Amino acid sequence: MLTRARVWPGKAYPLGATWDGKGVNFALFSAHAEKVEVCLFDPSGQREIERLSLPDNTDQVWHGYIPGLWPGTLYGYRVSGPYQPQLGHRFNHHKLLLDPYARQFYGVLHLRDEHCGYRVGDAKADLSFDNRDNSREMLKCVVVDAGFNWEGDMAPELPWSNTLVYETHVRGFTIQYDGMPHHLRGTFAGLAHPEIIKYLKTLGVTSVELMPVHAFVDDRFLADRGLRNYWGYNTIGFFAPEPRYLSSGELAEFKTMVKRLHESGIEVLLDVVYNHTAEGNELGPTLSFRGIDNASYYRLQPNDRRHYINDTGCGNTLNLTHPRVLQMVMDSLRYWVDEMHVDGFRFDLAVTLGREEYGYDRMGGFFDAIRQEPAFAGVKVIAEPWDIGPGGYQLGGFPAGTAEWNDRFRDTCRRFWRGDDAMLPKLAPNLLASSDLFEHDCRRPWASINYVASHDGFTLADLVSYNERHNEANGEQNRDGHPYNFSNNHGVEGPSSDPAIQELRRRQRRNMLATLLLSQGTPMLLAGDEFGRSQNGNNNAYCQDNAINWINWRDIPPEEHEFRDFVCRLISLRRDHPVLRRPLFLHGNRLSKSTQLRDIDWISPGGGALSDYHWQEPKARCFGMLLAGDAGDYFTADGYPQTDDTLLAIFNAGPAALPFHMPDVAGGQWRCLLDTAQPQRASGELLVASGEDFTMEGWAVTVFGLVLETPT
Repeated sequence: MLTRARVWPGKAYPLGATWDGKGVNFALFSAHAEKVEVCLFDPSGQREIERLSLPDNTDQVWHGYIPGLWPGTLYGYRVSGPYQPQLGHRFNHHKLLLDPYARQFYGVLHLRDEHCGYRVGDAKADLSFDNRDNSREMLKCVVVDAGFNWEGDMAPELPWSNTLVYETHVRGFTIQYDGMPHHLRGTFAGLAHPEIIKYLKTLGVTSVELMPVHAFVDDRFLADRGLRNYWGYNTIGFFAPEPRYLSSGELAEFKTMVKRLHESGIEVLLDVVYNHTAEGNELGPTLSFRGIDNASYYRLQPNDRRHYINDTGCGNTLNLTHPRVLQMVMDSLRYWVDEMHVDGFRFDLAVTLGREEYGYDRMGGFFDAIRQEPAFAGVKVIAEPWDIGPGGYQLGGFPAGTAEWNDRFRDTCRRFWRGDDAMLPKLAPNLLASSDLFEHDCRRPWASINYVASHDGFTLADLVSYNERHNEANGEQNRDGHPYNFSNNHGVEGPSSDPAIQELRRRQRRNMLATLLLSQGTPMLLAGDEFGRSQNGNNNAYCQDNAINWINWRDIPPEEHEFRDFVCRLISLRRDHPVLRRPLFLHGNRLSKSTQLRDIDWISPGGGALSDYHWQEPKARCFGMLLAGDAGDYFTADGYPQTDDTLLAIFNAGPAALPFHMPDVAGGQWRCLLDTAQPQRASGELLVASGEDFTMEGWAVTVFGLVLETPT
């Protein structure tokens, strides 16, 4: 009597573990493996109950089908092949490996010596071979049922011109929020809590950008110090959400979060790390890619393939020039769009993703793949435009359809309000979405992601409270983190009890946020900056899973509630005035139909256009930005003409008040809409006649709207 085999041949596609209702198909790419075994574990993940060889190999994909397996099955791989580090091969079948396509992980990983493929401490280091089994302490992959009721879910599909990005951290944003059950804090379910969504809506943000939520690993050197990789830029699974963010342990929790945010009109953007993995350099652990096919997955030094090309500064670099690795990244992105319904991505160290054999190429394979993928037609794509490799700073050097973090805006805004000399000609182009960088290939102003603070560096409150970084808690002798912050402590390093210093710091925070939200381009706000969140001067808090990073919702003082109200007014002002969100770059070549003003003019305190003298005067600190609301032919999405009030924003980074001669527009007067020096002033409370002087306070931004007399 013939007995059917325990493992059938199965199929080479799709990659990963796919449940079809009757069993599970396993498919794993490895170009250089000699044997691939799938290991099945008991529900605790502690005991390997079966080890089965995948029986077939098609186009370098090992595959097999096991009937009778169900969702919830725990598994991993063992891959056999040559251990020849000098040739780039690091196979070690004693190490349990994670499936690169796993949708979910089970367990908690604490890195130990036995997770390395070599004998740690051996004289020959990574050239040695470690035959200890690591399976008990290793994460396990989970077979999943992808079913979910998405009925009624609709992506907000917000146009870029209406977008306000809010960068936040799933755990840090919710871990101390008293208005939700304790078990939901720090999780996707916590971010989906009605009180959190209500807060985001009240603030006025349109898109939450979540710091990495792909499964990641705590670096061993951090664990040895009692720290963790809080930020999460240490990915080990590009399809699996980070287990510590799942309060329920179920994938549906992430999907429910997305669905609830969508119901409120809020987009979900993911900060993703496809430039390197958590396996580090040749002395790092063997967790997945290294043991499956090191020579394919990673870029190796051509003259000594034992070592990795390290354009990321994280020990290794994914090899996106390999078609199967590029396929994995594209499959991952497609999965998060199609199956998880996310609305966009921010690519960490995006220059690395565009590196070909000859260097960075904005028309390289990865960007070509992104642009031609139909599933990404409405997806927002944001690049971090640098890495540490040769030619690694590429601000403005990305293809059409891509937005970029504009650190030039960040630094220029900080330096202007710090009072640096000769900043007028540097600030002006940044207020107009940096057309000198981005106006190529028919790109639009939204391509410039403007920000003053992000997770990487000082918070807004620390920018006005510290001159130096204070990263001692990181355990690196305060040598980590960027040394140049363009900050100003206004006389006292750290907290101050002086009411005058406290008020000046709040005013400078209002000034920088006003500059951000009055600029063309796409603004990004760091979570907590709307009410003075501090990291105690730590500008590299990547390893601090504690009160340094967690948002303290309990102890927000009354003056910070008032500050948050001011930020809400700023956001509303931007939302209500499309002249601040123009779809085309402004060059002063379009005229207003009603006033003959140009679409953009730069105004001197004397009331006329800024002359060459003003632009070149290093001590000049005050100027106006005049935006004509009906200059140019702009239309709404449904085809109606889009006009707006003419706005005048006056910026004064000097300490002294001075008279500012208001532009003389026949039949008009200027209504004050917002003033950082007097944040409680109601909109319209102050009117200044056209052609008269207005006393412009020092260290302030004041916004006026032009009111024209209605013809009788």
